[in-house]
Amino acid sequence: MPTVVLMDASLSMTRPVSLEGSEEFQRKNLAVHGLTMLFEHMAMNYRLEFTALVAFSSLWELMVPFTRDYNALQEALSNLEDFDKTCLELALQGVSTIMQQEWGSACPCQLVLVTDGALGIGRGSLRHSLATLKQRGEDKKFPLPFPFPCKLYIMCISNAEELQTTDAMDNLEQLLILSGGEGQIFTMEGPLCLKSVQAMFGKLIEQAYMPFHAVLRCGHLTSDVQVFPRPEPVMIDEEVDPVPKHVLTEADEVGAGTTDEMEEDTSTNQMAGKSPNFCVLLHGSLKVEGMVALVQLGPDWYGMLYSQADSKKKSNLMMSLFEPGPEPLPWLGKVSQLGPISDAPENPYGEDDSKSPFPVQPKSKRSYAQNVTVWIKASGLQTDVQKILRNARKLPEKTQTFYKELNRLRKAALAFGFWELLKGVAELLERECTLLPDSAHPDAAFQLSHAAQQLKLASTGDSQYAAFEHNITPMLTDFSGGGGGSDRL
Repeated sequence: MPTVVLMDASLSMTRPVSLEGSEEFQRKNLAVHGLTMLFEHMAMNYRLEFTALVAFSSLWELMVPFTRDYNALQEALSNLEDFDKTCLELALQGVSTIMQQEWGSACPCQLVLVTDGALGIGRGSLRHSLATLKQRGEDKKFPLPFPFPCKLYIMCISNAEELQTTDAMDNLEQLLILSGGEGQIFTMEGPLCLKSVQAMFGKLIEQAYMPFHAVLRCGHLTSDVQVFPRPEPVMIDEEVDPVPKHVLTEADEVGAGTTDEMEEDTSTNQMAGKSPNFCVLLHGSLKVEGMVALVQLGPDWYGMLYSQADSKKKSNLMMSLFEPGPEPLPWLGKVSQLGPISDAPENPYGEDDSKSPFPVQPKSKRSYAQNVTVWIKASGLQTDVQKILRNARKLPEKTQTFYKELNRLRKAALAFGFWELLKGVAELLERECTLLPDSAHPDAAFQLSHAAQQLKLASTGDSQYAAFEHNITPMLTDFSGGGGGSDRL
């Protein structure tokens, strides 16, 4: 999960802070001290995560693009210059731009906003941005919420009492709500000093950047691993009284399976072994053999481990979490019932690997497995209508096919409540009737008129004519006694 640090470089950050027994500090110095503490912690515990540094005032600037080099981040921080007034909206637009350019709109991120709570004056200030939210067009929308998942942590180089003397705290709370509510506002407790800023950033580290240590176990083989970012608790919506599910600190490898190609998932976690033991052996085996390993994360909760390449030379052991439950992958069946082939009474793959027990067939036929008509694009609907018209021009030879296609379209239109379609096709059939050549079979005109009339009646929604199970049958005429016209549904 990449991190963007958004650093306030406006003039208000240069306001002095008196520290006892030392030279005069600025609020910017306190912010730099806190961020240095964060970067040092991430360099030790989050080495594989990417972090970017953005400075802003009335404009924004990408000081350091996404990197794992925390020395470069600290160097840029120490060389940060002072600029003019605060314009947070433009800075948030900049964060949105660099995140989408680098990671797209599916990757979640953490945004650490460091500011003194002086949020600007007049146009461009946060107060003005929030006051004009409902007066904007689509082309000038406020950047929050971002088009990607984001947790917003606001680090205020000021205490709560100072923020509450103005409407700064209210504006920051509204900003957090606009971002989706994920995150928190941190303020300094007591006097503005190095000790207070350390305590504040310590709380941020404890909440968002604490390493998750676990044990990976397979039989008698074990390995200490670190999982990051931390796996989030999962709430099961179907439960009457939802209880968050947590990944246990001891994970059991269940088994391994082959894979042709693995795509990186947004829920994946990067894992790094602390010592070259079972974790390294597993990673190398999965990478060479092109396989995945099932892992148990807790009661009725599973995931999979696999090797994912960062580049041509670097790869990580990744973990994707499945939805909690005994059957996270329907085609695989119950994970608890998987086992080695040697335990089966007979080889489920056959003596010559000519069959497979997968996918597991469901006991009941799924509704989406039925032969139903679906129009996702206009071209699909157009094709079905043209098929009816083609058969209409070949009446009476294609009477059976004509009514089959007509009834298929009729049922779909009734299911979707698409009354206008029925009326439109009826008008097309009436038009085809008027365009019939003199050489056309007399039965063709009768069938077209009959079909058009039935569609019009169905389009009224009257239960007598719009019953879903009802089928339009060919009209019996004196001309349908022989040839293809005698075919009936």
